[in-house]
Amino acid sequence: MSRTTVATKIQHEETPASGGDAAAGGSYEIVTREDFSDVTFMVEFSHPQMARAARPGQFVIVLLHESSERIPLTIADFDCDRGTVTLVIQAVGKTTKEMQEDCRVGTKLFGVVGPMGVPSHIGNVNKVVCVGGGLGVAPIFPQARAFKESGAYVIGVVGFRSEDLVFWRDKFESVCDEFIICTNDGSVGIKGLVTDGINQAIENHDDIDEVVAIGPPVMMKFSAEATRPHKIKTMVSLNPIMVDGTGMCGGCRVTVDGKQKFACVDGPDFDGHKVDFDDLMNRLGRFTDEEKLAVKKWSEHCHQSQPQPQLLDEG
Repeated sequence: MSRTTVATKIQHEETPASGGDAAAGGSYEIVTREDFSDVTFMVEFSHPQMARAARPGQFVIVLLHESSERIPLTIADFDCDRGTVTLVIQAVGKTTKEMQEDCRVGTKLFGVVGPMGVPSHIGNVNKVVCVGGGLGVAPIFPQARAFKESGAYVIGVVGFRSEDLVFWRDKFESVCDEFIICTNDGSVGIKGLVTDGINQAIENHDDIDEVVAIGPPVMMKFSAEATRPHKIKTMVSLNPIMVDGTGMCGGCRVTVDGKQKFACVDGPDFDGHKVDFDDLMNRLGRFTDEEKLAVKKWSEHCHQSQPQPQLLDEG
C-alpha cells in the first residue's frame, strides 16, 4: 500500500476526535462565512467534537470535496459552546481559490481531520507578545486568548498592508492588555512592519518572557532576529508543504538546530532562534511552477463550465 493510499485510509478511519463520516459525503456544515478582502475569507463549520478537542497552535487537514487535494489549515478559533471551528483562508492556490468560490453558509466540507499537531505550550509566563502578520493574524488569536486566560499580561502585535485589510480588531482588544497594529502605509496604527511593533514592545517592557510569532516565513525570521539580541524566548509556527499530516510522507521536514524535524508531528511550533528559515523558504518555493499551472488549469475549466448566455432569435 502506498503512502498516499495509507494517508487517504487514515482520513476515512479517523478517531472520534475528528468526528463524523467523511465518506458519507461530508457532515461538516459551514455556519458562518465572512470575507475580509478579495482573497482572504473566514469559514466557521460545525464540529462539536473537534471544538472540544482543539487547542491553540493545532491545525486540520481539509477536503473540500471527494476528489480535492488534502490541505492543512491552522485553526484560527474554536468555540466549545457553539461546537464550531473557525478557519481563515487566503485564496492563493487552486484549492483555496476553489474553497473561496464554493464554501458558503449551508454547504458542507467533505472531510476534516484533526485537530493535528502538538498544541502550543502556554506556560506560566508573566508577560508575552503575540505577533501575527498577514494571514498569521488569525491563528495567533487563540494563543493570545489562552495566555490571557492563564493570567499573563498580553501584548498583541499584528501587521497588515493597510487599514482596509484589518480584521478581528475587537477580538484581539478583548484579550490583549496592549494591542499594536502595524500597517505598511501607516493608514492605521504605526507605520512599519511587525518588527517595529516588537521593538516598541521591547522598548516599553524590559520583562517580556516570551514572543510568539505566526505569519509568512520571512516575517517570522525577522521577528526572531528582533528578539535574539535580547535573549527573549521566541516561538514560531512553521507552514511547510504537507501531504498526509501524520509524519509518513516526510514532505513537511524542516531544519531546527541542525536536525531534521517534521512540522506535522514535531510541531508546528518551534524555537524561532533555531529554525533554518532559508531552508524552509527554499522548500516552499520548489513547486511554484506546478502551483501556477494548477491554478491556470482550474481557472480555465471554471470559465469553460460557466453557462453561456442565450441569444434571442430576432428572426
